[in-house]
Parts: sequence; structure tokens; C-alpha cells
Amino acid sequence: MDDLTGFQRDLLYVIAGTEEETSGQDIKEEVEQYYSTEINHGRLYPNLDTVVNKELVEKGQLDRRTNYYDITDKGEEVIENRREWEEQYVDF
Repeated sequence: MDDLTGFQRDLLYVIAGTEEETSGQDIKEEVEQYYSTEINHGRLYPNLDTVVNKELVEKGQLDRRTNYYDITDKGEEVIENRREWEEQYVDF
């Protein structure tokens, strides 16, 4: 995860937190709520493609116009490693 931007890491966390395959639009809405600002497609989709290319997220098709994103085992492992690292420094 050390080679991801903070935004890419946030996308990964949002995708991991969903119960099922989620659309790019659903991810966008969650991230916009957290950032309290509009996230444009030119920022969202290239960053989603990055986490897909790193095999942290799987991308598929829900229908002809809508893709879904789902966390991979590798993505879950990366998040777990990050959380363990964070716990060394932040223990509430």
C-alpha cells in the first residue's frame, strides 16, 4: 500500500467496506461524502483503474453501461498489513 496515494487508499477502503460488488457511482458517492466535495470522473476512474491494475480490486460488468468493483484477496491482505502497521503508532 506504500505505493498508493491517499485517495487510492480511500477508494480501496470504501470498496472493501461494501458487502457486494459496487458500482463506480456508488464508490463516488461514498468518497464524496467523506471528502465533502464533488469528485469528478477524471479523478475517480483513473484511480480506480490503478487499484485494478495493481490487482487489489477486481473490475467487472454489471450491465452494458455499469462496471462493478470488488476487493481481491490481495487487496484485503494489503489493508490488513496497513492496519497492523498503523496499530504500531496509533493505539486507541
